[in-house]
Amino acid sequence: MKDLFETLDQLYEEAVEIRRYLHQYPELSFEEVETPKYIANYHKQLGHDVRTGVGGRGVVAKLTGAKPGPTIALRADFDALPIQEKTDVPFQSKNDGVMHACGHDAHTATLLVLAKALNQLQDELSGTVVFIHQHAEEYQPGGAIAMIEDGCLDGVDVIFGTHVWATGPVGSVGYRSGPVMAAADRFHLTVKGKGGHGAQPHLTKDAVVIGSQVVTNLQQIVSRRVDPLASAVVSVGNFVAQNAFNVIADTVQIDGTVRTFKESVRTKVEQEMKRIVEGTCLASAADYDFDFVRGYPAVHNTEKETNYVAELAKTIPGVDDVYEIEPQMGGEDFAYYLEHVKGTFFFTGAQHPDWEETYPHHHPKFDIDERCMLHASKVLGKAVLNYK
Repeated sequence: MKDLFETLDQLYEEAVEIRRYLHQYPELSFEEVETPKYIANYHKQLGHDVRTGVGGRGVVAKLTGAKPGPTIALRADFDALPIQEKTDVPFQSKNDGVMHACGHDAHTATLLVLAKALNQLQDELSGTVVFIHQHAEEYQPGGAIAMIEDGCLDGVDVIFGTHVWATGPVGSVGYRSGPVMAAADRFHLTVKGKGGHGAQPHLTKDAVVIGSQVVTNLQQIVSRRVDPLASAVVSVGNFVAQNAFNVIADTVQIDGTVRTFKESVRTKVEQEMKRIVEGTCLASAADYDFDFVRGYPAVHNTEKETNYVAELAKTIPGVDDVYEIEPQMGGEDFAYYLEHVKGTFFFTGAQHPDWEETYPHHHPKFDIDERCMLHASKVLGKAVLNYK
């Protein structure tokens, strides 16, 4: 373990260089071309067994130790977001309108230098390490499910993953057993009324009014249809009825998201949404199209593996706060891996103590304290070496 940590310390500057290079050349979900090439080439230079095009654009590399042992998977995602960067860092994105605003560049750099460090310990390594570099985490249906179908988890006994967390202090590690991130679903509604002149509303079926009633009625689901001891979110993020000021709209487009932890609550919300939309539109004699699209399931960490990571994180140099986090309503397709094998997904603090203002994930000014990569690599590395 001492050798691993010393090697990772020596590779820290390389991790920073990799992260900043990837930050300058971000690629959107399902459009990744150069990033997987970079990742595959890095592993090939280490002599690892490498598969490309896994599940579409994913990369899987394997390091087989000299001694028998378990097969442990480590996962990092590498896609970016359709955001115009507004930071003032010297390694800003060179791809207009695309930005690593969620830390996936750091995830990738962390896993690559950890792969190099473990490679140097191959003669002492027990078992096999599978490095899963996943495309398209940010956009449903995501890359995880396709990579699993393409065999990335074949023979894997356990999986570990982390997310750098810009709103958590650097030097902290957050963990939680059971549900830790929510199922992330989306919905789309088109209200079809009857347009007309703004001075003659009695001759119309005002789609704006009907759509507004739907939005208001949807608020009753969480407050009046879901058990108050359960968790659910129904958020409308888009309401579009573009018209001239004196025209009553004939159609309205409404989009939003639903977040839940329990599958029973997820199904309940979907059913209630359909009933509310149908009833509201029926009351106004309007037609509609409604689609509820199920996205990533909730992330459920297994207890043994979560406690294992939590305890070893307390021994990592530079980590001074290991705490149980509250469940997060954000979604993550790491959930699919945990439907097949045991494992855990934890959060590595990345907030710089000297920053006057911290910007959240998916913000155009998002940034991290790069020391988080060293902490993450040591936690994941020790998880590999100590796992029995």
